Amino acid sequence: MRGIRQARGSRARASGRRAEVWCALWLMAKGYRILGFRLRTPQGEVDILALKAGVVVVVEIKRRTTLAAAIEAVSRRQRETLLRVAHGFAATRRGLPDATVRLDLIALAPGRAPRHIRDAWRLD
Repeated sequence: MRGIRQARGSRARASGRRAEVWCALWLMAKGYRILGFRLRTPQGEVDILALKAGVVVVVEIKRRTTLAAAIEAVSRRQRETLLRVAHGFAATRRGLPDATVRLDLIALAPGRAPRHIRDAWRLD
């Protein structure tokens, strides 16, 4: 039983990494400059950190069965952590200390086109 769970977990991690690479390439095609990919910091982990038009963008990637489930999968605490990471990153980079920071979501669902939601939790 343990071996089955490990294999399932390995497949899920590999699938997640492929999705992150695909999303990074897609963002670059849309004009985003990737600053960090699978970025681990003392404050937390960021799937993709990007820059576009002077805005530092934290992109969270979620694969769920529906768009609503993907949005709900990111807790308020996780969003706060992502913002701390982005502000900390911007504060240490020349030309970015006063940059606007935004949290985006790329939602992936089986059989559906990816959906990039800019400023996904703005109304929270």
